[in-house]
Amino acid sequence: MTAPFHIHGEDRPGRWLVTCDHATNRVPDWVGGGSLGIADADMGRHIAYDLGAAGLARALADRLDSPAILSDFSRLVIDPNRGEDDPTLVMRLYDGTIIPANRHVDAAEVERRLDRLYRPYHAALARLAARRSDTVIVAVHSFTPCLRGRALRPWAVGILHSPLGDRLSRALLVRLAAEPGLCVGDNEPYSGHLPGDAIDRHALAPGRHNTLIELRNDLIATPEAQQNWADRLAPHLTAALADVT
Repeated sequence: MTAPFHIHGEDRPGRWLVTCDHATNRVPDWVGGGSLGIADADMGRHIAYDLGAAGLARALADRLDSPAILSDFSRLVIDPNRGEDDPTLVMRLYDGTIIPANRHVDAAEVERRLDRLYRPYHAALARLAARRSDTVIVAVHSFTPCLRGRALRPWAVGILHSPLGDRLSRALLVRLAAEPGLCVGDNEPYSGHLPGDAIDRHALAPGRHNTLIELRNDLIATPEAQQNWADRLAPHLTAALADVT
């Protein structure tokens, strides 16, 4: 069985671990024959994966000389950035789109997806995080400029954090806010603390420094843009970590 994740640069020595929970829109062939029953256009939207995040995560890991782990299944199949008991673990409706293959998902099917996708991903993430006692987790996500029927989001980048462990994020916010003309969201466009999510599980619970970076997806739509943002973010991350250690 193919692993439901990719590891980029596993043997690198750096203390960072870059994660990308929503790296792809792939649907395994054992789920609906490889389809969730929605249009290709919807599978290409932010509802299925974080556009541009995978390329940014790899590029950022390269700059930090550290490994990255990336999921290899769509968030619509099962969302690795949710707790196992979260009601949004398997979405039936997302940003105006009904997900036919999920409408009548029962507990047995959820358990199958947990066993074959979600749990192996988290086991690999935990193993990578434990390779050093001083691991720092940086989670890479992207967000759509506008949800259906909502106002345009003004932020270019958002830094998400929890009060249970926000020192690195706050140091990073200070440094990003000093960039002229850069609109930075502090726990925007989402709240940074969701009990049971990937940061809660792998960073907050074990007491690791962490931050979650959300890039507006139109700003990282090309490989060149992803490389440029990695060049921009890596020095800020390194300096912010020095500020708090």
